[in-house]
Amino acid sequence: MTDALDILVIDDEESMRHMLSLLLRGEGFQVRTAADGEEGLKALLGASYDLVLCDVRMPGLGGLELLAELRQRDLHLMVIVMSAFGSRELAIEALKAGAYDYVDKPFQKDEILLTVVKAAERLRLQRENESLRRQISDRKGLGRLVGHSQPMQQVYSLIERVAPFTSTVLIHGESGTGKELVARAIHELSPRADAPFVPVNCGAIPAPLLESELFGHVRGAFTDADRDKDGLFLTADGGTLFLDEVAELPADLQVKLLRVVQDQEVRRVGESTSRKVDIRLLTATHQDLDERVKEGSFRQDLLYRLKVITVPLPPLRDRPEDIPELASHFIAIQNARQGTAVEGVHPDALAIMQDYHWPGNVRELQNAIERGVVLTRGSQIVPEDLPTELHQTADPLLSLATGEELSIKVLSARLEKILITRALQQTEGNRTHAARLLDISHRALLYKLKDYDIDL
Repeated sequence: MTDALDILVIDDEESMRHMLSLLLRGEGFQVRTAADGEEGLKALLGASYDLVLCDVRMPGLGGLELLAELRQRDLHLMVIVMSAFGSRELAIEALKAGAYDYVDKPFQKDEILLTVVKAAERLRLQRENESLRRQISDRKGLGRLVGHSQPMQQVYSLIERVAPFTSTVLIHGESGTGKELVARAIHELSPRADAPFVPVNCGAIPAPLLESELFGHVRGAFTDADRDKDGLFLTADGGTLFLDEVAELPADLQVKLLRVVQDQEVRRVGESTSRKVDIRLLTATHQDLDERVKEGSFRQDLLYRLKVITVPLPPLRDRPEDIPELASHFIAIQNARQGTAVEGVHPDALAIMQDYHWPGNVRELQNAIERGVVLTRGSQIVPEDLPTELHQTADPLLSLATGEELSIKVLSARLEKILITRALQQTEGNRTHAARLLDISHRALLYKLKDYDIDL
């Protein structure tokens, strides 16, 4: 419980020092004592302590003066002040001076022990948060990916095997499974780790601007081209270019991308000569590119070039054993960002999370944890802190016809609404992509959204 924290007790009463020493050592703390403020300050400057228990009124340097000295010397210590002259004003003054807590004398042993244990726990969480901040800034390669399930072990193994080479890699997985994290891991484990990693979402850039963004342009190439611009291929020269949602590339850009992959040359818009580039190309999609080829909307020769190696990412529903680890990971991140001290997820809430089908995958889990950290009133995320949809644990498709309703018309309408909602969740609200997943026209989808009053 205590991890043998070092505590310094500063009090001019020998009996108080003796009592606190016996009490705290009995709980596993390492305890040293000082008879006044000057001796206590000297001890704090000469050694490292985790926690200080200090009397307010002492001859010479009192508790408030000691706090001022510590602040002036930029020593950030957790200090609990004690006083037999208790008053609200004195307590407020001590807290403003930097004390963690204030205890009135005389106190019960359980009272002071509880205060110390709470301080020790707060100190532990602060150190964990500081460690996490360092990890977030230092993490490389597989360190960003969380989970020890068998499906994820296969992903890690594949990443490590393909990273050292220059072959193109196609990362395939549902929305929210972490495709960009995998691309970054491949880059950071490759010989190009010190060179640029340039990610671009092909579905987020308007089609008329995409060619210029990717390949660059020369001044005067089109109306708004008032200066030369290097595209993202040239920006990534020597490093890695990651094209997310590559299925969204228009047909004319698919031809140009094929040429770049084959020749390792880029020609800017409006330019007559090509430039050599040295890039590792990684791509990703949540769509079935083989089906897109059959439809005629994606070039087969380009697909062959892009999927020399394919890394499939499992959806979260196929690795529920990773949810506790992912939840702890995201709680630690939120504690560091929000300044909170949430310790974990209550077993009842965890059971709900592991029964849920997670259409938004890890991204949806991350958002649910952030909500829980913000809303919880205790040290753990409880079921009431989770989003409403998580409490509907059964997959609606499984329970669609388990009731008394037998009407094909009614059940078909319910099924359509469920599938449309799920498609919109998987495509993050992109109606064009959702219509393609549902195998209906964009116009038909718009009519159904209106009929079913769906707004995602």
